[in-house]
Amino acid sequence: MQSKNQQAEFNSIVNGELRRFQAHPIARLLDVLREQLHLTGTKEGCGEGECGACSVFINGKIVNSCLVPVAQVEGAEIKTIEGIATGDQLHAVQQAFIDCGGAQCGICTPGMVLAAVDLLERNPNPSDADIRTGLAGNLCRCTGYMKIFESVVRACQER
Repeated sequence: MQSKNQQAEFNSIVNGELRRFQAHPIARLLDVLREQLHLTGTKEGCGEGECGACSVFINGKIVNSCLVPVAQVEGAEIKTIEGIATGDQLHAVQQAFIDCGGAQCGICTPGMVLAAVDLLERNPNPSDADIRTGLAGNLCRCTGYMKIFESVVRACQER
């Protein structure tokens, strides 16, 4: 029988780099990213998988990291908001959020950006309805969504 505090070692590719870390197997990926790997761009909003602020890509699929036990990412490829830019070159979605004022308090922004990146990778020419559906898993309490929506439209135009 394992003790409650027994940790295991895990290996994942995080933002293109092999990262080794120790954690309890059921620790939340969100906490490991922020506290051990110091990738604080991923935010905790609700902690229940309802708001999308903690979104990351795992093996190319967007997920809420607050719901993922770290044992599930052994050997996985993880991409966080810090891994979206290419060197000093921001991703088109990140630049559009800056240009259009799509970020206010910043809590939802990483999840919104990743949702938009995911949408544009699947559908480079989304309709307005597609954009609304693509962002539907993310909640914002500041902007009223119009500047976020405009940011995604701008990113489509810039690509």
